[in-house]
Amino acid sequence: MAGQLDAIDRKILAVMQEDAGLPLEEIARRVGASRTPVWNRIRRMKEAGVIRRESVILDAEKLGLEACFFVLIRTSEHEAEWQEKFLRAVLARPEVVEAHRLAGDIDYILKVRVKNARAYDDFYQALIADVKVFNVTALLSMQEIREAGALPVAG
Repeated sequence: MAGQLDAIDRKILAVMQEDAGLPLEEIARRVGASRTPVWNRIRRMKEAGVIRRESVILDAEKLGLEACFFVLIRTSEHEAEWQEKFLRAVLARPEVVEAHRLAGDIDYILKVRVKNARAYDDFYQALIADVKVFNVTALLSMQEIREAGALPVAG
């Protein structure tokens, strides 16, 4: 569907990424179109899976999750059974806010949000109790410069 998105679709997506809670009338005003065609476009993009869901972005620090760790994981296991066990372990941990399987020397990277270093250690101990890993390196983020979320939808 990406090739079928026109400039108005992309404007709608940009506005919704900024604030999906805006009333339909305001989204339509910002993109220079009327309410019903904008509603139809949003519905079409939801049905096509371009818009997967609408959610809110919370302030981690105000919720007491002041520590952000990037956890680099290397494994010597690559069998399907191990991978399924690892994925279950990662998906069961609410501290993991992002997880990626990588190409290269590092097999996985996790973005983990916790209260402090002690909470990270609790997470780490639980993870290695659930699944065997070869090497784990944790990097503490000192400052979040740009938060992920909005995708570049222009043009």
